[in-house]
Amino acid sequence: MHFLITGGAGFLGAHLANRLVTEGHHVRVVDDLSNGDRNHLSPAIHFHRGDVNNIPFMWSMLQDVDCVYHLAARVSVAQSMLYPRDYNDANVGGTVSVMEAMRDAGVRRVVFASSGAIYGDLPQQPVNEAMNPNPDSPYAVSKWSAEQYVHTIGNLWGIETVALRIFNAYGPRQSLPVSHAPVVPRFLHQALGGGSLVLFGDGSQTRDFIYVSDVVAALLSAAQANHVDREVINVGSGRETSIARLADLAEEVTGRSTNRVRNTSRPGGAQRLVADISRARRLLGWEPQVTLVEGLALTVAEDQRFHSHELTHPG
Repeated sequence: MHFLITGGAGFLGAHLANRLVTEGHHVRVVDDLSNGDRNHLSPAIHFHRGDVNNIPFMWSMLQDVDCVYHLAARVSVAQSMLYPRDYNDANVGGTVSVMEAMRDAGVRRVVFASSGAIYGDLPQQPVNEAMNPNPDSPYAVSKWSAEQYVHTIGNLWGIETVALRIFNAYGPRQSLPVSHAPVVPRFLHQALGGGSLVLFGDGSQTRDFIYVSDVVAALLSAAQANHVDREVINVGSGRETSIARLADLAEEVTGRSTNRVRNTSRPGGAQRLVADISRARRLLGWEPQVTLVEGLALTVAEDQRFHSHELTHPG
């Protein structure tokens, strides 16, 4: 098959692209490199730097494509609170542009990477797709809005659409921005470097951490599964882990003791969030394979191997 991945040089996109080419597919990646790194992509991937809001460019990229993975997005919850207009432009406007270009190019299916963040703080856990989302950040609102555009435009123009609400994905080569870094790479980096682990809130809040290879497996299935048109599907581990427990596991897999610092002046987000993954099991034939402790250990080992390769093979 011929695939186009928007945001394909980012964390999830690069893992997905590399997996697809190993399975013999033709893969085209579009990324503006605002967050992505093309060095994470296999040489077999056709990389193009560009903006998804450039519809003529996107139309040219979509020729002969069977399925689009739309992953391009701005993804920081905290940053979205400071720059909501930018998040709307990128995540909502960019999605509409991709759908317009797909319509004009005649592409038959899109798999949209949505987010578990759209559920917000709901009293009933685990959360399932039939619940009304309660988004508590501009990022979450942008993802929910983009879902509606994907399905509505798909319905109008005969494009098959499926949205995967991906929970806290983690794994090797996840970016570590200076501010608002995701919690898993932040904890692992700080533990390995002998730094302190900063827990926002009291550390009792819970999340659903899902290893990147399991997310990729769900994405692969969503591109070819039957009876998923217009579906919204949770992709998580189905297991609830507190941030304090994650800190314990970071120490365990790195073999380092750390100092814990609790920052109660900054909220820790929703108190609880864990996915009901029964729909993914039923529609995608999918089951997560990697436990959290296994995934953290794999992340540490793969990142150390990757960085040692970079040092011995610069450029």
